[in-house]
Amino acid sequence: MSLVETDELEGGESISLHQRILSDIREKILSGAWAPGHRIPFEHELTAEYKCSRMTVNKALSQLAKAGLIERRRRSGSFVRQPQSQAAVLELHDIRIEVEALGLPYRYERLERLKRRSSAEDRSLLGLAVPGPVLWLESLHFAGERPFALEQRLINLSAVAEAAEEEFFEIAPGPWLIGRVPWSEAEHRIRAMAADDTIADALDIDPGAPCLVVERRTWSAEHPVTHVRFIYPAESHTLVARFTPSQG
Repeated sequence: MSLVETDELEGGESISLHQRILSDIREKILSGAWAPGHRIPFEHELTAEYKCSRMTVNKALSQLAKAGLIERRRRSGSFVRQPQSQAAVLELHDIRIEVEALGLPYRYERLERLKRRSSAEDRSLLGLAVPGPVLWLESLHFAGERPFALEQRLINLSAVAEAAEEEFFEIAPGPWLIGRVPWSEAEHRIRAMAADDTIADALDIDPGAPCLVVERRTWSAEHPVTHVRFIYPAESHTLVARFTPSQG
């Protein structure tokens, strides 16, 4: 017969100490109080703090490691693990789905919005033949308390006129466009870059840190709709492609 250490809650309800340790550490990780790389207190420290056996602490830490929230290193201790996002290369997806798949709360923040007449660079990015009105948007996507991706987007207002009236405070432009404009063609470009001061500040990383950049253009019935650039800290994102051998 095994013994389960318990803690008494208000109203006489009891909870296993292993579950309490598990919940306390999980809450600190998911809230951002303990950032990726933060060292979890050593087992003997947690044993003293919770007045329980080392076996109870080990059970909680093992469960957190199995869930992918912490990394246990031999002789070094346990550390908050850097979340790893996986996205299919050829899918048009909502970043919210990526974040929630990590078990983290998602938050979106619009940083900048500007309507303007397209510049030569805008026309090159969108693939426009002639000048026209465009909307420039810069947004930040969060996983918990940490910045997850910086989004820089151009929308061709000649193709999506109603975007000119949308402020994009409550909804990110990606899901807004997918819900209104049926896309017929998409192009992805993937590259690496070093974060400049502006990107580093937005993503809360060091200047020069490696970033993964996913650029996408979409068309609807041969009309350019949008060009978007997603910039991720390289250590937190993985791109995945699954395919079969070509026939013939």
